[in-house]
Amino acid sequence: MSSASPDKQSRAISGKLKLSGAAIAVGSLFAAGQAMAADSANIGNVQDVIVTTGTRDTQKAARESLSPIDVVSAAELQKTGQTDLRDALVKLSPSITRQAVGADAANLTSALTMRGLSPNHVLVLVNGKRRHASANITADSGPQQGSTPVDIDLIPVSAVDHIEILRDGAAAQYGSDAIAGVINIILKSSSRGGGASTSAGQYNTGDGLNWGGAADIGTQLGRDGFLHLSAEYRNQDHTNRGGLDSRTGTKVNKILGDPQIERESVAFNAGYALNNDVELYSFGTYAHRTSASYQNYRLPSVLPALYPNGFTPQETSSENDYSLTGGARGDRLGAWHWDLSSTYGGDDIDIGMRDSANTSLFAATGSTPTGFHLAQYKNFQWTNNLELGRPLDLGFLPAPLNLSLGAEHRRETYEVGAGDAASSFGSGAQALPGLGALSVGKFSRNVLASYLDLSTRLTPQWEVDLAGRFEHYSDAGNTTNGKFSTRYELDPRLAVRATVSTGFRAPSLAQEYYTSLAVSPTSATGLLGVNSAAAKSLGAQPLKPEKSTSFNLGIVAEPIDKLSVTVDAYQIGIKDRIVQGGSYSGQTAIDALTSSGLNLPSGLTSVQASYFANGVDTRTRGVDIVAAYKTSLKEWGRIDWDFGANLNQTSVTRVARDANGNILLNAQQIGYLTSATPRNKLILGGVWSKDKWGASLHLTRFGKTSTEATYYTGPNAFSTTTFNHIENTPKFITDLEVRYAFTGNFQVALGANNLFNIYPAKLPAENRYLGVSQYNIYSSQIGVNGGFYYLRANYKF
Repeated sequence: MSSASPDKQSRAISGKLKLSGAAIAVGSLFAAGQAMAADSANIGNVQDVIVTTGTRDTQKAARESLSPIDVVSAAELQKTGQTDLRDALVKLSPSITRQAVGADAANLTSALTMRGLSPNHVLVLVNGKRRHASANITADSGPQQGSTPVDIDLIPVSAVDHIEILRDGAAAQYGSDAIAGVINIILKSSSRGGGASTSAGQYNTGDGLNWGGAADIGTQLGRDGFLHLSAEYRNQDHTNRGGLDSRTGTKVNKILGDPQIERESVAFNAGYALNNDVELYSFGTYAHRTSASYQNYRLPSVLPALYPNGFTPQETSSENDYSLTGGARGDRLGAWHWDLSSTYGGDDIDIGMRDSANTSLFAATGSTPTGFHLAQYKNFQWTNNLELGRPLDLGFLPAPLNLSLGAEHRRETYEVGAGDAASSFGSGAQALPGLGALSVGKFSRNVLASYLDLSTRLTPQWEVDLAGRFEHYSDAGNTTNGKFSTRYELDPRLAVRATVSTGFRAPSLAQEYYTSLAVSPTSATGLLGVNSAAAKSLGAQPLKPEKSTSFNLGIVAEPIDKLSVTVDAYQIGIKDRIVQGGSYSGQTAIDALTSSGLNLPSGLTSVQASYFANGVDTRTRGVDIVAAYKTSLKEWGRIDWDFGANLNQTSVTRVARDANGNILLNAQQIGYLTSATPRNKLILGGVWSKDKWGASLHLTRFGKTSTEATYYTGPNAFSTTTFNHIENTPKFITDLEVRYAFTGNFQVALGANNLFNIYPAKLPAENRYLGVSQYNIYSSQIGVNGGFYYLRANYKF
């Protein structure tokens, strides 16, 4: 849904306020909205949109940026057919990927990655302000283990004006986490107009019905302000892609698939000019999401008195996520532009289990609940910013020296609450025991930061930017990071650009203190808090911050009319990367888990325990290519072609040892870092438009991946040292959407994601747990659900 054009009063505000700083200026917001309203139907025009991410010069087009930036409009998001922001960006950006299916609680949270790194290495901003992370940590093994991502799916798609994707390290500009890149979500800001949309779709197999609707509207706030409101509702049913359960010979086990999700979300964005000098602004979001994810089927023999036909536990979550920003900005503090803001955000998740039982409790008392409260996780972030900026005319330079400086205070809090008594009694609730008293705690830290940014032109063709940032963490110490960027225009059609930067990411509070236990019918896997006595007995050491060094070298070219091309090569080195450390099994693991208060059921074939550690140094090298070309077909309309490619490879340069002298990573864990994400991703397609008709067609090629798969049968069953090396050949996905506008305001679209119903490669029988997990969710390049077909209608007013 494209945003409405701003009215005269909105343009008056944008003309009065020309602000610098990380927060997006109102003038820049409106200019971006006007640029996209002019032609939001094609990706070629994104190069003309004024951006604010990666620079504190708010009057800069994407093609003029010193760092690689993609700008995605609301119309482009909608044409992907995806109802979630994450999955829409995966369709549009070759550098963004996602795991095929999450495991356990990770299946209830949306996470994305950039350039093959962790979700923890992506910084998400909303209107230029830091967004809080999810309280839900990915505890299971895999390439995303340990991540507490920002869940952008909790922001209504209808609230988004456009998204700016900075594909470069930016810790010196924005702080910790901005190692792989930055995603800046810009909310709609028009004071009139709006729209409504509804859609419904289903997978080729007939399950996974996804339906819902969204609406947004802009209104005038006072004489010189705006208020834009958005709301959305989505409902998604379960999918089931599991194979035959080896114990029953049937498909009774539903663990492999998407969860059931119901989500309501709202957002607002507001601005009000007090006078010619000062503007007040505020924006916020709220979302409530309930989810349920199937766990492994339990046989009738587990508890015949209660479940004579067996049972399938469902892990559930009830989540409240919210964020509120308020601030003021102006440009008459002497010669300084200024921006003062405060943001408070949080995520509160209750984890439960239904259709389950506690067999230990039943054996002791003759009864057991079938539903349990397992744990509560809370993550809060309060951020305060003061930003100042002004141009300095030094006389000897061809352009002013733009000076920006600022300070930030951030308080982070992570809280873990226990489950009910029945959930942790004895062996605990089936599938996932509740957390007991030893796992409970409230942890917090303060972060203080200051930054300085200088940018200018040394010659009319040569632009430079130098940024520095100092941060003090109350628990992780001090860090100073810098970034140097430059761009030289060789010709109006050709420019080169380069950046070099350092970065820093402190361990998240969840990585330091989280403890959990997942129990399958025949095995159990525990994750111990790294600071716990149990983890220390396995060789754990206190976590240190990760440190990074990034390089980017690129060209921006328009070799012929209507063709734009950018090519950027990069290298990202990360020291002391935080990953799953250690893989202890057998009695050693049992002793560590029980000493931490986690009880295990009897009769398990395999028990493993691990913890987070600064386990490895990595080096990621790659190339991003983005191109756009416009073709006129005269009376047959026009086609806006687009091409994107990401070639990426991560290698391990050092593996650390624990306090006992043991190597921290095995071959499987190294594979999660180096080969589980596609070696390359290519997107080729175009958007055709003629009068009332339009169509989008894109082909995405995902390069090969490989995995060191666990054996579940045979002599190497559940081994932590011997694995089956499996390579997944490239996969091709075709997406198609056809649109027809019945009127200037009303449009209907029919589309297909994965038109030809392509599935990942299947695992060998010996690597399928219980025979059910026929796809490797950690290294599959594409989702496991097959083709999805949908119908959408939208109305603009």
